[in-house]
Amino acid sequence: MTTIVNKNMPGNVKLWKPGDWNALFGFGTNILVNLLVLTGLLRFVLQMPDDIVFGRILPAVGLMMCLSTLYYAYLAYKLTLETGRTDVCALPSGISVPHMFVVVFVIMLPISLTTGDPIKGWEAGLTWVFVQSFVLMLGGYIAPYIRKITPRAALLGTLAGVSIAFISLRPALEMFMTPVIGVVCFAIILLSWFGGVRYFKGIPAGLVAIAVGTLIAWGSTAIGLNFGGLSLEKLTQSLTSFGFSIPIPAVGHVFSGFEFIGIILVTAIPFGIYDLVEAMDNVESAAVAGDSYPTTRVLTADGAISLIGCCMGNPFINAVYIGHPGWKSMGGGIGYSAATGISVLILCWFGIIAVFSSAIPLVAISPILLYIGMLIGSQAFQESPKSHAPAIIVSLMPHLAAWGKLQIDNVLGAAGTNAAAVGLDKLAQNGVLYEGLSVLGGGAILGGLMLGAITAFIIDRSFNKAGLFACASAVLTFFGLMHGEAIGIAESPTVAFAYLAVAGVLFACAKFSVESSKAPDKHHDTDVIEPVH
Repeated sequence: MTTIVNKNMPGNVKLWKPGDWNALFGFGTNILVNLLVLTGLLRFVLQMPDDIVFGRILPAVGLMMCLSTLYYAYLAYKLTLETGRTDVCALPSGISVPHMFVVVFVIMLPISLTTGDPIKGWEAGLTWVFVQSFVLMLGGYIAPYIRKITPRAALLGTLAGVSIAFISLRPALEMFMTPVIGVVCFAIILLSWFGGVRYFKGIPAGLVAIAVGTLIAWGSTAIGLNFGGLSLEKLTQSLTSFGFSIPIPAVGHVFSGFEFIGIILVTAIPFGIYDLVEAMDNVESAAVAGDSYPTTRVLTADGAISLIGCCMGNPFINAVYIGHPGWKSMGGGIGYSAATGISVLILCWFGIIAVFSSAIPLVAISPILLYIGMLIGSQAFQESPKSHAPAIIVSLMPHLAAWGKLQIDNVLGAAGTNAAAVGLDKLAQNGVLYEGLSVLGGGAILGGLMLGAITAFIIDRSFNKAGLFACASAVLTFFGLMHGEAIGIAESPTVAFAYLAVAGVLFACAKFSVESSKAPDKHHDTDVIEPVH
């Protein structure tokens, strides 16, 4: 039961409560996974020198993430004072995972290979974030209106698509590649976070899972089975990374990257819009869970904090994370967010990340990401009208298409070829509709949002609203923000025309159709939660 504190009495606000331990280890391990992956991309994909990785980039990453998590802890503190509730949970935030891969493989790697200089790739990444930061800050003033007019099923449905395709699937695959660790750790987490099982003296389930997974990994290494890929040699070598590095201004490097501005704008603007919609979705997700945060303030903060980060040498954008309902369900409040930021700062400034990557098997952490994906996916159905379930399914489709295309591209790339070289007709003859995956999956988060909104309004027989969203979809598609690979003019004209045709049909239905007595009653759900504006 929620306890009410005296409003406007700071002394009554608890900055730390028992549930913050669970949320800290859950969210902290999520962040740790991202840091370990990020470090691997920089060192082994981009071949970035260690003095740049550990001396410039990671310290800047740590600073940015600390500023972000402290800021959202502050917003949670203010919300606690305003509402008088004790169950307020801070928004989670950190490096945007989809963008982490995009900036590495689409911007930094090609430029590094073309110039033969990974530093040039780093500079292009900094400029990419610089541009995106302003897209976020300007977009923060538009997002509240978009959130107000868009059905909850569309907002949460496209978020569920992200969680299934890009958060849940990879950890699930990793778990079953090393099931002795992954599946066991997953069971430990499910028993506690879904089954209500309490472990010895209340030790957080995330910590128990990581400890058990690490013990299994090192035990298997001792007997020669080597589950988890750990070794004493790697652990000893990682100790050389210890040191103390603080971020150094990198404004000169930011502006050096402007020589690649033509390449950067192609992805920076659409992915800035992606961040805009994703943050809006995540704020809506938090509102559904009971914590309403100001969308404009969240987006402008993400942009401003990302701008500070890139000016200090961090080529990765900051974003509000999916997962607020998960951390709140664990009992997280204000303290878990601030503690995570301070922990990340210590890890990045003292070079401890390399040691963690050599001591803990990643597969022991993967189940936590799968758990968060499960929560977000289920929330879309639980917190939307039951009649809107088809709209949620439609919202998932672009993300699944984008994931499928990515897998095909990666496979063909590993074989030294691509879809165009193999031939789209030949792929289609073998059941691989690559062109369909490309068109449907282009701009997936906007595509899922718009398709879900159109479907939800049709279900509600709000044909004029559906028609307006179809018109907006046509415009977005025409300029490549949906169903396209790049921003431009007439990027997908056929699809844009199709949306206009749909809009015409919908407006005609609004004017001439007679409501059928068999039409679904949009008010029949007794457990519908109205959108929070």
